[in-house]
Amino acid sequence: MTQPNCTHKCSSYHQAIEFIGKRWMGMIIYSLLSGPKRYHEIHTLIPGISDRLLTERLNELVDAGLINKKLIDSSIKKVEYELTPNGLAFNDVILSIQKWIDLCDFEKQTNESK
Repeated sequence: MTQPNCTHKCSSYHQAIEFIGKRWMGMIIYSLLSGPKRYHEIHTLIPGISDRLLTERLNELVDAGLINKKLIDSSIKKVEYELTPNGLAFNDVILSIQKWIDLCDFEKQTNESK
């Protein structure tokens, strides 16, 4: 089987991996797979993330079209975040990564290397 010219595909793949590989990005997407959540709910689900970084990542995901930010109550600026159809497509990706982790016993390997 011949390898196609991957100039465009490799570039797009690299950009996608770099974007999703940003610190906490995967956890934010994962936390929203079960349905819409408010800021404090996401923050509670991801121990260790700072307010500044969570806000920055949420804005990046909104800009990328992976999540929607919906105003619930304008009088107190209450908002809710939910995955768009493109964001929901990550469900299959996350399940595949989880299968790979289980197959490779990735957690055990990383603990042994410490």
